[in-house]
Amino acid sequence: MEAVRQPSDLPFFEKQRFSLKRIGPALATPPCILLGLLVWQVVLGHPRWKHSLSNGDVIGWTIFLWAIFLRLITARLVTEARDGQLVISLRGFWRSRRIPFSEIRSAEKISYDPVRDYGGYGIRTGRFGKAYIAAGTRGVRIKLANGAIVVVGSQRPEELAGLLSSHSGAR
Repeated sequence: MEAVRQPSDLPFFEKQRFSLKRIGPALATPPCILLGLLVWQVVLGHPRWKHSLSNGDVIGWTIFLWAIFLRLITARLVTEARDGQLVISLRGFWRSRRIPFSEIRSAEKISYDPVRDYGGYGIRTGRFGKAYIAAGTRGVRIKLANGAIVVVGSQRPEELAGLLSSHSGAR
């Protein structure tokens, strides 16, 4: 039986939470409003409008919006260097990108403004290439063999850039 690799066994492993300072209240508003409607209509028995949603609809929509909200606030950007490749995953969602070390031509530590340069956080495409950003203003710019540029946000950009430079295909 093959042993399961732990994050400490990997040359590089970083898990970042998305900053919810600005967007958290906006994400929480719809489920909270529906929760209030649920209490008012279903628990207390007061229909909100003449043509209100049925109790089943209110319960269903409330559960649905809370599930979406919880999925969004638990998403994580995970960056791993393993098995000869850089793996960038948006955990909590389906997105994952694998970049073989042989495709990397250069890697350098950079500073950026996520909002100005890429339009925010998450998986973004901007004038400086594709970016995977969870928090902060530091990261690594990776130039690939096909000319594409990928930016990976990191709280440890020096370590990641050093690792990628030492394993890149441009030796």
